Amino acid sequence: MVRYGCIVLCQGEVYPSDRSVPMWYTSIHTISEGNRHDRVLRYDLSCIEKNQVFTTAVLAAGAELSIKGHRRPQEGEKDIGSPSPSSSQEARGGVPGRRHGEASFLRVPLLHDHEQCLLDSRGANKAEVAKGSCQEGGVGILSIPYALSEGGWLSLMLLLLLAAACCYTGLLLQRCLNTSSQIESYPDIGELAFGYPGRMAVSFFMYLELYLVATGFLILEGDNLEKLFPNTSLEFGGLKIEGKQLFLVASALIILPTTWLRNLGSLAYVSVGGVLASVILVGCVFWVGAFDHVGFHERGQLINFIGLPTTLGVYAFCYCGHAVFPSLCTSMKDRTQFSKVLLVCFALCTLIYGSMAIFGYLIYGGGLKSQITLNLPVQYVSSKIAIYTTLINPFTKYALMMAPIANTIERHLLSRNKKSTSLFTRTLLVISTVAIALAVPLFGYLIALIGSFLSVIVSLLLPCVCYLKIFGIARRSKLELMAIVGIIVAGILIGVVGTYSSLKQIVLSI
Repeated sequence: MVRYGCIVLCQGEVYPSDRSVPMWYTSIHTISEGNRHDRVLRYDLSCIEKNQVFTTAVLAAGAELSIKGHRRPQEGEKDIGSPSPSSSQEARGGVPGRRHGEASFLRVPLLHDHEQCLLDSRGANKAEVAKGSCQEGGVGILSIPYALSEGGWLSLMLLLLLAAACCYTGLLLQRCLNTSSQIESYPDIGELAFGYPGRMAVSFFMYLELYLVATGFLILEGDNLEKLFPNTSLEFGGLKIEGKQLFLVASALIILPTTWLRNLGSLAYVSVGGVLASVILVGCVFWVGAFDHVGFHERGQLINFIGLPTTLGVYAFCYCGHAVFPSLCTSMKDRTQFSKVLLVCFALCTLIYGSMAIFGYLIYGGGLKSQITLNLPVQYVSSKIAIYTTLINPFTKYALMMAPIANTIERHLLSRNKKSTSLFTRTLLVISTVAIALAVPLFGYLIALIGSFLSVIVSLLLPCVCYLKIFGIARRSKLELMAIVGIIVAGILIGVVGTYSSLKQIVLSI
């Protein structure tokens, strides 16, 4: 914590010096000045509201802090712009007293080297959400053959249509992003369209999606470890734990310490290998069919209408990276190239998904399980490579998924002991995901539920609704309106039918 004048800067948020609760709505802009390496951060406190924190940034040493006005202090609060007469200038970091509404400038280093990490929390939080969202496709590729087996060969057309729709909604998010230089994230777009309720709604669906995907990781670990080590059990204190449940709990215990880390940089670097892991998985499945005497002999069925809701749910889950698109766009040197990058990414992902689905369906047909690795014969080296690749990823990605959720909860907990609160919060989150994974150990139906409910909302519905709200319906062309309305109607249909079907299957299978 660093104090200057009557402002307390702690973990990227602004506090009145006489309070310890983050109650200030802060808008921060980073400005480049020639070749200077220090960043100019302007805190515009002229439109402060309680219980709202707009965004934050990492404060570099030597940065300039410009505070322009603030809200009128409430009863019992000190005016943050008026230092108490009893405090000297030296005691307040050399900041002179000022009248209400005047600007003050701090031209002294705001951070020491060992303190910079304390103020990086908020910015890291957004990065973690971005990284977490990028990794979900790595889970979806395991279930894409199962999705094809549920819907039949013609459902591949739906995969292409869904990819095109999600790519288009990604472009809509880019247009919303370009309306203001202050818009940097998906929640920012929600707030621009619908105010603070819009920000809360977008954040809620994003975090819930991350939480359930992390839960799916534990189920995945239990399923694949049981595949490698069948008939394993452990008896402890008269309680016998067998198979999947044992491996699920053991995986959670191993993963737990990674969730306590405040700096997830090393895990982030490892998780970037998710794309490489997907390519390895496709290669291993092809090798099993082509060279391990398994063959591509299954014909499958043309269409299965009963399984289409599950199919569409898994397909939607595979394209649920929209939460990261605004962050990726703002991080690019040439933001005008974002649309091209988006098209290339969707084309490559669809190629990888389609290849995996076709290979898996030709090899195992209607006998496919919720994860393609559960069908692979473990006696072959290629199968073991695929399974071990699948097992490694969750150990690096779980903490990245849970970190933004934990950080958000910790910021709203009023505790003096930050370290113990953090450990308790993160441990409790892990325990809760273990409980859900043990209660609903159905990976395929869980992924379909996430896709039908959350991914449809985040990737299809919210981009369209926010775009129409920001730009207005009257100013859109008829062709554009038809496309957007079509996506909204299709999204609602997929969401309602898919969510109902997934919940029904879960209830019947428990």
